[in-house]
Amino acid sequence: MVTTTPTRPVGDLLRDWRRRRRLSQLELALDADVSTRHLSFVETGRSQPSRGMLLRLAERLDVPLRERNDLLIAAGYAPVYSQRSIDAPEMGPARQALNRVLDGHEPYPALVVDRFWNLVMANNAAMLFLEGVPDELVRPPVNVHRLALHPDGLASRVVNLPEVRAHLVARMARQVALTGDPELAALHEETRAYGPDVDEEAAHQAAHDIALPTILRYGGEVLSFFSTVTTFGAAADVTLAELAVEAFFPADDETAAVLRRRAETGE
Repeated sequence: MVTTTPTRPVGDLLRDWRRRRRLSQLELALDADVSTRHLSFVETGRSQPSRGMLLRLAERLDVPLRERNDLLIAAGYAPVYSQRSIDAPEMGPARQALNRVLDGHEPYPALVVDRFWNLVMANNAAMLFLEGVPDELVRPPVNVHRLALHPDGLASRVVNLPEVRAHLVARMARQVALTGDPELAALHEETRAYGPDVDEEAAHQAAHDIALPTILRYGGEVLSFFSTVTTFGAAADVTLAELAVEAFFPADDETAAVLRRRAETGE
């Protein structure tokens, strides 16, 4: 279960989430079917929200499950969303489903990352991305965002690095805005410093949210991929809700042939 213990009043946390979503008290009150006066009293600490009201506000504010538990705890309620290790016995069906997705994507790379971009699972084909990378970048837990953008990591092999870097930096900025997580914010600042400044608003291309092209040097060959990201939006467990599966597809016949050859020969 979640063990986070927020120290700030629930009204302060709610006000922060409302402002992060750029909503007025009136807009949120109308959307959540509560009175503006009552919402104002909750934010200032003059009124205690019910558990149901708090969950309704969190839903309207699109608060991630981890932070919904924080809101409940701050208001004196027990958290309602479980958070189990992916290795826990009761997560066996979820692990099995993920393994089927990863194995089914062979001979093409696919991997699973958590909220902080740490590598959770990967298929054999994804080991391509770890080959020849310095030990400090592949020491568990492997952070995929850092691995992709670090000058000694994959960044040195990515042919279209400006395009890939701009997309990943902008995507991380949106994730920080969505969650307000200080650990993600620190990772964002670290990886932004690896290269030139990126205009995050201008860098975001909606098409790349569906399929991001990546051109990678591998030995004497150039491999072209596009990737898609799948998340578990209906999950009621914090761990599952924060997982993302990134699947890489060959963008040309030459890349597909190299990946099939690697799978057949193990090289």
